[in-house]
Amino acid sequence: MDDYPLLNVFWTMLWFFLWIMWLFLLFKVITDIFRDHSLNGWAKAGWLIFCIVLPYLGVLVYVIARGKSMGARDIKQARESEAAFQDYIRKTAGTREGGGGATAELARLAELKEKGAITPEEFEKAKAKVLA
Repeated sequence: MDDYPLLNVFWTMLWFFLWIMWLFLLFKVITDIFRDHSLNGWAKAGWLIFCIVLPYLGVLVYVIARGKSMGARDIKQARESEAAFQDYIRKTAGTREGGGGATAELARLAELKEKGAITPEEFEKAKAKVLA
């Protein structure tokens, strides 16, 4: 290691880091090409060939020409993912927008049973209906 100075180690690490960042950008552009629904098949094929044949120039031109819409698609996908996740949480927790749901219905039934408004048999039937 004596013949490889410390400055060369840092220089090599910098180039390796830039190469990895380049690969991330290349894959990000390629996935964005396929994710964009406003492009037809020929346009997608053209951009893909451009990015494969002349990768540095192709990615640079793509980011300049379509970078703003690329960011908008990222934001749209993040919002859709968040909405789907929130919907899954609501569905799993048993609540809906109106505040109902299985948990609230069971609590209401238990309260009615404690007050004596319904019999234990009616409670069991209603509980089976809610859980079904």
